[in-house]
Amino acid sequence: MNEKLKSQFLINPEITFLNFGSFGACPKPIFEDYQKWQLLLESEPVQFIAFDGIEYLKTSREALGAFINCNADDLVYVNNPTYAINIIAKSLKLNEGDEILSTNLEYGALDRTWNYYCTKSKAKFVRQPIEIPVLSKETFIEQFWKGYTKNTKAIFISQITSTTAMKLPVKEICEMAKEKGLLTIVDGAHVPGHAPLNLAELKADIYTGACHKWMMTPKGCSFLYVKKELQNLFDPLIISWGYESAAPSNSQFLDYHQMQGTRDFSAFLTVPKAIEFMKQNNWEQVSADCRTLARNNYKRFCDLLGSVPNCPIDDNFLGQMCSIPINTTEPEKLQRHLFEKYKIEVPVMRHDQYVFLRYSIQVFNSQNDLDKLYNALKEIISKGDLL
Repeated sequence: MNEKLKSQFLINPEITFLNFGSFGACPKPIFEDYQKWQLLLESEPVQFIAFDGIEYLKTSREALGAFINCNADDLVYVNNPTYAINIIAKSLKLNEGDEILSTNLEYGALDRTWNYYCTKSKAKFVRQPIEIPVLSKETFIEQFWKGYTKNTKAIFISQITSTTAMKLPVKEICEMAKEKGLLTIVDGAHVPGHAPLNLAELKADIYTGACHKWMMTPKGCSFLYVKKELQNLFDPLIISWGYESAAPSNSQFLDYHQMQGTRDFSAFLTVPKAIEFMKQNNWEQVSADCRTLARNNYKRFCDLLGSVPNCPIDDNFLGQMCSIPINTTEPEKLQRHLFEKYKIEVPVMRHDQYVFLRYSIQVFNSQNDLDKLYNALKEIISKGDLL
């Protein structure tokens, strides 16, 4: 834990906060930048929304494009990755019998998104079973491609999963998908600021990521990247002034998806400050220290709970989150019990037949935080409460 950096966060000091992965948390300098933009908006809302905002958004997209290595005009800001994937799934031309190949490890809201749109077009969303624990990259890749058929049109996969907290071999999957002529769609919600992201190297056709998680911007700041050659395929979810624009820009993609009338896009404009904050505070070292703390405790928690890690405890599969299989029939009650009695914020999540307890480590966390969680679980086990 870095005491100086811990003081920069607004997290309630009475809470042991081990759930950075859900919604992140915003340091004071970034939050102050957010408030600066909001005040500017309220001081002259017409100029901010109708005129100057376009340039503000461009500056922010350029900073993000440099950070994740892609052209700024191939990015559009959205509220969250679920919004982004709804843009894609709604417009994707699927015929009866077509298949989207995915895994059974994906985020629940996006499973629902694909199921909804595939059902409407009589296509099929394939949640290819992946065995847990995952033993290696090679076994994952082999199991994934068992779901491929002549009807597969696209793949959809997380770069870092939510409930199971695993980094998946997405680069290798994308390369193989390209050889098969498939569209590649990647959910990178947990990636920016958490793991290195280079879209030019990854070569996914479509990618979405959250800035309000590990990049620490205010909530409701995410992005959608679409390869330039494919941008004209995707209609906006909201038809507004960007459609048949009276003052079109050089990009229909930006016109369609960026201009939506009255909305507060101040959170989008904090991305340059977030990148500056990470650079000023040697975030590569911060992240490395957090990964070490997370991994060093993983097996200890699994042993306590009579389970095994979801994957190898190494750089290939783990970042700053670890997800522990846990045997409880009442995960929601356990989560509330940990918060209300022990003041520990940590998710306990259902995923198909499994339940996982996932801790996330950020710069303000310490071994003491994980010890509090360990001791709380130990006490709950000893009393037979919920475990």
